[in-house]
Amino acid sequence: MHNTNTKTKILCLTSLELSNSLRELKEHLDFNLVFSNDLFKDISLKQYEGMIIDADILSDKSIIKIINSVEHKTKLLISNSNDLDECKYDQKIERPINLKNLNGKIIKLIMINKFNQNSSVEIKNYTLDKNEKKLKNKNIFIDVTEKEIQLIELLYNKKKSIPKKDILKSVWGYSSDADTHTVETHIYRLRKKVSEKFKDDNFITNDKIGYAIWKKEINSR
Repeated sequence: MHNTNTKTKILCLTSLELSNSLRELKEHLDFNLVFSNDLFKDISLKQYEGMIIDADILSDKSIIKIINSVEHKTKLLISNSNDLDECKYDQKIERPINLKNLNGKIIKLIMINKFNQNSSVEIKNYTLDKNEKKLKNKNIFIDVTEKEIQLIELLYNKKKSIPKKDILKSVWGYSSDADTHTVETHIYRLRKKVSEKFKDDNFITNDKIGYAIWKKEINSR
């Protein structure tokens, strides 16, 4: 078994009955199950990669609301009912709980969630899909190259403008004193694609220091 301290932490939101059942299984799980003492405080903590939700607690509308507000977390619902559309969850497991089934579903959901987070990035009012190599705004998209993806992520993840020499080094691995128009050429092409498709001339900005994609949203015209 894994060391408890290094295992993925899953928050458990349960009724007393289910809580007692899961506590008996806790030491045999492939993730670290943490039982909530303060739902409204614990549910917002970043240390948990997901949560197990007992359908019996969902009679409280305020609980449904706060669960639905949590994004980018794996949510496994334990229930006997099919009438729970108000609560947003990734997958359901029915009672009685099977240890192997519970383990497998949680681990699989976490892997899917991590893949989706790594392959899709929100950039201002766009979605950068690194898997499909597309920059999207609603149902409109442009195709982007691998270098353009790296360039977009670099410019967006920094909180300030980046000099050309630093972009060269980070994206192309060139020495900082390399004399090349690679950065200007790629930025020109990317700006042109964004402008023509999305009518957005402010996707990449530049100043005397360098280039940036500011986190403040700028609506497309």
